[in-house]
Amino acid sequence: MQQRLRRAIRRRVAAVAAAGALLATGAAVTAAPARAAGPNLVVNGGFEDGLAGWFPNNGNAGDGAVLSPTTDAYTGSGAVLVTGRTTTGSGPMQDLSGKVQAGKTYSVTARVKYENAGGPATKQFFVTMHYGGSTYTNLGTVTAPRGQWGLIQGTFTIPAGQSVTTARIFVETPWTSSPGTAPDTHLMDFKVDDVTLAEFVPSRTIEVLGKNPGEGNPLISHKFGADGNAFVHDGRVYLYMTNDTQVYNPGPNGISPTNTYGGINTITVISSDDLVNWVDHGEIPVAGPNGVAPYATQSWAPAMESKVVDGKEKFFLYFANNGAATGVIVGDSPLGPWRDERGSLLVTGATPGASNGRNWLFDPGVFIDDDGQGYLYFGGGGDDGSGSYENTNHPKSTRVIKLGADMTSTSGSAEVIDAPLVFEAGHVFKRDGKYYYSYSSNFGFSGGPVDPNGPPTGAIAYLMADSPMGPWTPETYKGVIFRNPGTYFGAGGNNHQSVFELGGEYYFTYHAQTLNRRITGGATQGFRSPHIAKLAFDEDGTIKEVIGTFDGVGQIRNADPYRVTEAEKIAWQQGIATKKIDGTSEEFGTKAPNLVLHDIDNGDWTSLASVDFGEKGAASVTAKVLPLAEGGQIQVRLDDRTGPVAATIPVTAATGQWASLTAPLDGVTGVHDVYFTYTGPDGADLFELDSWSFEAKPALDVSVAASTRCAGPKADRAEVTVRATNNEQVHVKASVTSPYGTHPFGSLRPGKQKSHTFTTHAATVPAGEVTVTATATVDGHPVSASLTAPYDARSCT
Repeated sequence: MQQRLRRAIRRRVAAVAAAGALLATGAAVTAAPARAAGPNLVVNGGFEDGLAGWFPNNGNAGDGAVLSPTTDAYTGSGAVLVTGRTTTGSGPMQDLSGKVQAGKTYSVTARVKYENAGGPATKQFFVTMHYGGSTYTNLGTVTAPRGQWGLIQGTFTIPAGQSVTTARIFVETPWTSSPGTAPDTHLMDFKVDDVTLAEFVPSRTIEVLGKNPGEGNPLISHKFGADGNAFVHDGRVYLYMTNDTQVYNPGPNGISPTNTYGGINTITVISSDDLVNWVDHGEIPVAGPNGVAPYATQSWAPAMESKVVDGKEKFFLYFANNGAATGVIVGDSPLGPWRDERGSLLVTGATPGASNGRNWLFDPGVFIDDDGQGYLYFGGGGDDGSGSYENTNHPKSTRVIKLGADMTSTSGSAEVIDAPLVFEAGHVFKRDGKYYYSYSSNFGFSGGPVDPNGPPTGAIAYLMADSPMGPWTPETYKGVIFRNPGTYFGAGGNNHQSVFELGGEYYFTYHAQTLNRRITGGATQGFRSPHIAKLAFDEDGTIKEVIGTFDGVGQIRNADPYRVTEAEKIAWQQGIATKKIDGTSEEFGTKAPNLVLHDIDNGDWTSLASVDFGEKGAASVTAKVLPLAEGGQIQVRLDDRTGPVAATIPVTAATGQWASLTAPLDGVTGVHDVYFTYTGPDGADLFELDSWSFEAKPALDVSVAASTRCAGPKADRAEVTVRATNNEQVHVKASVTSPYGTHPFGSLRPGKQKSHTFTTHAATVPAGEVTVTATATVDGHPVSASLTAPYDARSCT
């Protein structure tokens, strides 16, 4: 029986080793699951109480080892040294009987180190569970280099029918039948520290690199967002999205069940003023018992507009209450606060002209024309099950209806939109007097024949008309804007879009399952992410087809570091999450919610793209931070997340209390991508981050003037005179350079000036300029300035 038992273990070891080899080759694998957040079920896992709770593995008659306390610890003051091993399974063991349960999922970690000079350069170690008898399971593994601490980690589920009355864990090396033939290879001494085993608690934090630095798409990589509707206000674009993250629930394998959309009752909002750095504004609680509109159950596919009503600008957020209806809530800004002014759903089956009995009443698209009249576009579906040509290509399932002056009521009857192969996602914009109705085409109702002259299936197509009401007929069909996302990214699904204008350019938003694919290594479960592309037009106003790429669009302006910037303003990142806390946003004011970065672990990072520090540069950087563990640091790097460290902020404030921490930042001028990298003890939430700010180096207030004159006994010699004035409250050292030489002014006292005259020895001088270089120490910072002053030409003949 022992022989059979050890062969089973050997097969397990080979399987885990193969998985390690796959990781080492860089092959596509699923993401590691989030670490457990439950309490540690292991007693004295750090060996700070000596060997309390531990004993040598005695699962088989041949097992045996000596355990000794050691101060050579990974953390703290204690670890265990394992010597005198008789089998590969001989190692420190702890009894977990009564602590673990069948059917539950757990996460395990341990630190191991071996130093035997005669051993191999690397060695594999396991944490293994012994359920009693011949039932063993490897829980986690690591291949550690000799002389270095390695981290064993793994996540596992105890089978539902497994007996756990004698559950015990231990640390071992790979099984071999005759370890005594090569003891340096198989029976080496080793040390163990920081053993944890806790119930696995699912986390929505996305730990993989979901967006490569330099990419513009997806717009965000720490959460999902679908059906994005863009709204421009005061030079900033806001994107309102179906909150797919709300139903993202990854299991122990890092993969979530398929998105069914049924549990989504919040709307995610992000915004940007440069189209590369995006701020996460969190979620709007729209529907459900705790929502702004508690009579609704879902909130999908939002649409946003603003209008001055009774002398006050209001913001109207429309949403789909699943496929059954459309609602609207009202805000005081693009970010709220939000309220329900109507008290009921806006579009239902009772709305005149809205329903034909089989179409959906969702996917609102709102448009306000130049005369202030608002229009709502909605609807979709319409499959009657007939499989007929007419039903497939002309289901007539979408509608347009006028909105009342209050934007929360409708006026008149909805009119039918007959867009070829229409399915959902109606959206209207206006350009050069023409109205564009775009929509997503269906995938062929009931297998019905698809008109080859219409749009391809699952694409964004469009019509053009001379009025917001159309008429929207097949004759106004113009073509395809964007094919199904699967055409470009290898994962299809539904399609949804919006168009916005910013800075005289038009942009197109869509969603795709790119982040979902990167999390899983290729598979998708219906979790969508926002993307953007430039929209271009032909001379006749028709739209050039958009190609989906990871590039996105270029940054339209550099970021300003010299103002408070929310920490959740991100270009690229890895490993962080965001959450709402009490208070309001430092950057966006009292009407905006306050979000922070959280779940920050060792090795996580965030970044800002194209930050312009100017010619004088930055003197310091400040982070508003909530320390959660000792030993955390924030490193500021330029242009690459592994680049040289330009500043380090030690997170040394009191644990659990918000503090503003500052570090000097010297020599940072011009435009750079800025990376914030986070370091600290492994396995700990390090801190939360609220905001960033940089302080500019103070300007040096020195004025310079230059002039020319004729001098000498006969006034036939030209001279150039330079005057420098110190307007600072400190001494300034200065010197002047001209085409006729260099002269040091020496030290200029506060409020004083010095002059110097250059004799040219020429009767005529052309126009030119002088340069004064000044240096001083202002507010403890060394400051320099280079100033120029022109002078006129002079002829003394």
